[in-house]
Amino acid sequence: MLRVGLTGGIGAGKSEVSRLLASYGAVIVDSDRIAREVVEPGTPGLAAVVAEFGDAVLTPEGALDRPALGAIVFADPDRLAALNAIVHPLVRARSAELEAAAAPDAVVVHDVPLLAENGLAPLYDLVIVVDAGTETRLDRLVRLRGMTPEEARARMTAQATREARLAVADIVIDNDGPLDALEPQVAKVWQQLRERSAGGR
Repeated sequence: MLRVGLTGGIGAGKSEVSRLLASYGAVIVDSDRIAREVVEPGTPGLAAVVAEFGDAVLTPEGALDRPALGAIVFADPDRLAALNAIVHPLVRARSAELEAAAAPDAVVVHDVPLLAENGLAPLYDLVIVVDAGTETRLDRLVRLRGMTPEEARARMTAQATREARLAVADIVIDNDGPLDALEPQVAKVWQQLRERSAGGR
């Protein structure tokens, strides 16, 4: 099994690379998706969040009210740390379950937005960074996600610097151009991953 960390700044196109790798046969372990799953209604994770933050973080239907929780935790580093202390162990445990269920010769790609920020590179056999320039990312966030330029810059600034991400990269995928320039790069990277996996790294 080859364990790969995949990351990239917001707007760089990491999700598209993840989708392409999945289409080639990679087992994708999506940290963001798992983080949502572990706090769905009826889960121990949601119960723990409510115990910590109170019923004000629930919608009338009993689901997690993400904007309400975000307003609390992003204004207070201590409250954010409390949330992370609940969610991160659950995400790690579920990620490990998904990885354990993969075939012995699988290429398991862990899609981790905050890989560089949280110092997670040593957990993987290699790290892929999807890279795009600041202006390209800004344009995508405004044009494709409907953010204002100010919102987009704030989200980008809150993440690791481009240099910090590139410093942990074993493979860099340049996604500064159009989609049709991305696909051949990902296909080539997939071939490298399969060769690494078959060769016992």
